[in-house]
Order: sequence, then C-alpha cells, then structure tokens
Amino acid sequence: MNMAQNCLFCKIAAGQIPVVKIFEDEALLGFLDIGPLSDGHTLVIPKQHFERLHDCPGEVLANICRRIGTIAKAVICAVNCDDYNVLCNNGRAAGQLINHLHFHIIPRKTGDGLFNNWPAYKYKEGRCEAIADEIRKNL
Repeated sequence: MNMAQNCLFCKIAAGQIPVVKIFEDEALLGFLDIGPLSDGHTLVIPKQHFERLHDCPGEVLANICRRIGTIAKAVICAVNCDDYNVLCNNGRAAGQLINHLHFHIIPRKTGDGLFNNWPAYKYKEGRCEAIADEIRKNL
C-alpha cells in the first residue's frame, strides 16, 4: 500500500486513525462518515493512495465496482431508506475535501431535501456538438 504522507484516509487505511468500519479487505475499506448527510452515510476508499478517479488504475476501480453495490445494499437495508446516491467528488471545485479517492454512499428518504437544487440548463445551439468533439479528441 503506497501512502501519501499527510493523507487522512491513508492514515485511516493504515489503522492509525480509528473509524467505524463496515467493510474491509486487502484493497478496500468502507466506514461510516463522521459528518454524515444521513444515517448510514458510508465512505468507500481504496487503501492505496490515488487522488482522483482518473488517477486510479482500472483494476483498482474494477475492484471497487465489484464491491460497492453489495456495500450499498447492506447500508440501505440496515437503515431502511428508500434509495441512495453514490457520489465521487474529484478536486476542490467538485467538493472533494480529502485528496484521496473516495465514494460516498448516501442513504435517502423520499422528501429528505438533499440535492433538491440541481442547476440543469440547455446547451446553446451547436455547443453540445462542439463539446462532444473536444471530449472525443481527449479520449
């Protein structure tokens, strides 16, 4: 396990900082968020240090994907919620506070008011195609 020197989540993964663990294997750790948005709000992290999703090797992401659904199902059953969000913030502008890749499993109840303001808009004519072209160039 490579560890970033002052990374809070690396210290948690190494057992240096206690958390309420709900899942652990050789590569992943799932634990309850200490600042939850709802009961059962869980974080799932790779034990290796990667800052963002695009920094993380495909095999590590595949391992996360193999397990996150099972963890989410266990969380929603435990707290008897209606639904859930799985979120991954990448970078400060996106709300990432700890620079270690992590996924939030956020249990939801109908009408809970979380994420009610989704500021969607319509593309101006031609803008959608121009953006798609730029994205494809960068793949």
